[in-house]
Parts: sequence; C-alpha cells; structure tokens
Amino acid sequence: MDMKQAMRERHTVRKYTDKAIPKDIVSLLNERVRWNNEHYGLSIKLITNNNTAIPRVIQLILAKGVNNFFIMAGPKGADEFCGYCGADLMLYAQTLGLNTWWVGGTFNRKGVQKKSEGATPVGIIAVGFGQTQGVPHKSKKASDVSAYEGDAPDWFKNGVDAALLAPTALAKQAFSIRGKGNKVSISCDNGIFTGVDTGLVKYHFELGAGKDNFEWK
Repeated sequence: MDMKQAMRERHTVRKYTDKAIPKDIVSLLNERVRWNNEHYGLSIKLITNNNTAIPRVIQLILAKGVNNFFIMAGPKGADEFCGYCGADLMLYAQTLGLNTWWVGGTFNRKGVQKKSEGATPVGIIAVGFGQTQGVPHKSKKASDVSAYEGDAPDWFKNGVDAALLAPTALAKQAFSIRGKGNKVSISCDNGIFTGVDTGLVKYHFELGAGKDNFEWK
C-alpha cells in the first residue's frame, strides 16, 4: 500500500485491540518520527504500551484500548508543522497495517505535557490495531471549500479531493483552498485548531496534487 492508497483507506478509529505493535514496526515508526523531527524542528515522540493518554472517562464513553500514541509536540507556534507531520505519520502507519485517531482535545494534557520534556503538545495520535477499519467521515463538496480562477487543472481537483479526506477538528472542514495558475493558497478558521488543521489539509492537498505541480503562496 502506498501513501495515496493509505489516504483513501484511512479513517478515524477510536477502539483498538490488545494486540501489541511488533518491534520491527515500532522501529519503522520511530525512524519516521526522527525524520519529521529533524526536518521540521519538532519533538514528536512515540509512546508504546501506555494507556494514560486518554482520560478514563473518555475511554469508557468513546474510546477503548488506546495503548500506543504519538505525542505531537514542538516549540510554541509549531501547530501547523505538527498537523503536517501528523498527517504523514497517520498515513505511514496505515501503510504498515495500523489504524489511527488524531486527538486534539480529549487527551490527558497534564500527563502528555510531562512526557513532552519541555516541548508544547498540540495533540496526540492514537495508533494500533483497530477493532474496525473505521468509516468515512461526512464530507463537504469540493465546490464548498475551493475555487480556481479559470478552468481548474486536474492536479488542483485531485488536491482538493485529497484535502477533503484529511481529518479536521470536530470534522468541520473549515478550510478554503484557492488557485490561480500554479499558485495555491489555503486559509482555515477553526479556532484553536486552525494551525493543526491547516497542516493536515496542506499535507493531503500536496499528496493529491503532486508537489511539482504548484507552489503555495
């Protein structure tokens, strides 16, 4: 499975089995974490065999079996990079046969902050073997979130379609993508989650459109 296929098949999964992630896959995930940290100046960490990331009351109501997670953290103001790299890690995990859940609000902030060693956590990503593969989220239409000056090329359409597959806080998809020539801009208005959502959507748009076909402005 490549990253594009993973993008189409990845859905939010909140309930996981007790099956441990094999050591060789943990090693691959940690290699991906190191790459993202080095290239984007972040402090992402993978925590395994630890069930403290999600408060117990949330586990009783919404989630189950979250025993492995990425801490998405970096310097203050790095929310967009955390979202961007989080998208990369979620899709990469999907290619390895794992499931994921971006958690932006209902995680154990105090406990996660201690594990972040001075960095600022903006969320976590639960990762593991899901009890199910999840289901597609409700989605807006491409025309609701995008506009292109003139006839939109295929790469732009493909990018918007990919962006609509990105997870966003509260599933609001509160973003707008505009294109002219090979220039593309994105704006997002989702309160405290704006930065993270922008990063998540940007990564998906790039994967769908192809980085060589356009420039961000």
